Amino acid sequence: MSHSTNDLAAERTEMAKYRSRAAADRTLMAWIRTCLSLIGFGFGIPTIVTTIENTHLSHNLNPVRFSVIVGLSFIGTGMLGMVLGLKEHHQLLQQIQSDRYTYETSHSAEIVGVALLVIGLVSFISVVIKSLNF
Repeated sequence: MSHSTNDLAAERTEMAKYRSRAAADRTLMAWIRTCLSLIGFGFGIPTIVTTIENTHLSHNLNPVRFSVIVGLSFIGTGMLGMVLGLKEHHQLLQQIQSDRYTYETSHSAEIVGVALLVIGLVSFISVVIKSLNF
């Protein structure tokens, strides 16, 4: 059974689309895992409150307010990441389904990374400043 060159090219194109779709799905799952971790950290922050309340830092740092701010920041960043990941996945699937696939750079991971860096820096600096003032 002989296949024409056009048939083989079409078959390879479909297989490439399938691999691209599978890669897009794995990327979405990575986004979901990362965002769920961030949201989980946000809900887990109250354990920091207990730790701060049991130390001398509780005089200079309102542990409840601090933990709410940090926790909500993690939850918000997780939700932002989820929105960006879903948007990126949807756009990639549309590109794969079109006849003319063109690669487009996404900055979703960088946005979430910068948000986490800001949360970490603000948290670190506020704890250091408060602990030096006691």
